[in-house]
Amino acid sequence: AGAAAEARFISSAKGKGLFATKNIRKGETVFVERPVVSSQFLWNALYNYRACDHCLRALETAEENAQRLLGKSSLVLPHPEQCSIRKDLHQQCPRCQVTYCSAECRQAALEQYHQVLCLGPSRDDPTHPLNKLQEAWRNMHYPPETSSIMLMARMVATIKQAKDKEGWIKAFSQFCSKTANEEEEIVHKLLGDKFKGQLELLRLLFTEALYDEYLSRWFTPEGFRSLFALVGTNGQGIGTSSLSQWVHACDALDLPMLQREELDAFIDQLYKDIEKESGEFLNCEGSGLYVLQSCCNHSCIPNAETSFPENNFLLHLTALEDIEAGEEICISYLDCCQRERSRHSRNKILRENYLFTCSCPKCLAQADDADVTSDEEEEGEGETDDAELEDEMTDV
Repeated sequence: AGAAAEARFISSAKGKGLFATKNIRKGETVFVERPVVSSQFLWNALYNYRACDHCLRALETAEENAQRLLGKSSLVLPHPEQCSIRKDLHQQCPRCQVTYCSAECRQAALEQYHQVLCLGPSRDDPTHPLNKLQEAWRNMHYPPETSSIMLMARMVATIKQAKDKEGWIKAFSQFCSKTANEEEEIVHKLLGDKFKGQLELLRLLFTEALYDEYLSRWFTPEGFRSLFALVGTNGQGIGTSSLSQWVHACDALDLPMLQREELDAFIDQLYKDIEKESGEFLNCEGSGLYVLQSCCNHSCIPNAETSFPENNFLLHLTALEDIEAGEEICISYLDCCQRERSRHSRNKILRENYLFTCSCPKCLAQADDADVTSDEEEEGEGETDDAELEDEMTDV
């Protein structure tokens, strides 16, 4: 079967969009996409959210995952056979000991970027240029994380290793780029008020760790800022969790009514207890660059949504409504609560985080509404932070 969707150029203002090439039914998978490059967030990895270094598949069993999030090593999960983690398949890089979920991922990483980035015996050496770069990034970008300098490092390493360097540069150049002013706004958003000095420090460390003559433009102040903004604009959050996989598998079990009620009550309580202990940080989290997904424009009434049901970096785009051939496929950059707010509030978030004003049917229909936020929204104004956006991006 041919692809159900294709990217088309809309206008210089809107850039590209994604359009259905045939009728798609509600609930259908529009496509499954693998990222050109992806990487786990650095704090996430530091806090022991153990994920495959290549595909981000969670590496803990569901029970280990729940025990860690609860801070309670005695917890026992019922139906352990519903856990999908296969520890017998896990492999480590023999030189630097990063862990992969399988021989396939270890090989794929080695072939694409890991030869350049493997720290070997310097893995714990704080003076190694790559470790200095990561430490500097962590000190600038605290949780909730929205991006990673290692995504850029993997882009450089991929091209350094590639036989077909031009092909990869072309692959990266199809991601939406911004004007110099917009780039500055994105960098400011990611790094905060001291962003100019911080960006320059990162550029120097990035150069020390990865400089390549062929990509010399990426290491200049302008080129580095563009690369940074490309990742900031197009990076799609990825979230994986062996616990949520186990919960989905348990939901699908055919159980007698009493057992079903008991299991549901157990799971509800488990999530409440975990929230008390670990807050909203439940998933292994990272980000990736997806060619098709990055073409999806935003709508406050989306007809599709992204998710990661395979517990790795494979992104599924699923139709929320019937979509007709030729119709644009849109996702929402806002979470459910944000979508219910006034047009003015929604656009404030979109302008601050994504640098555009929305003109979807819902926003057009509300165009005559007063440009003030309602009273209860005024109070909640400060609460819509990156954490919520990020949470929406990485829902598993």
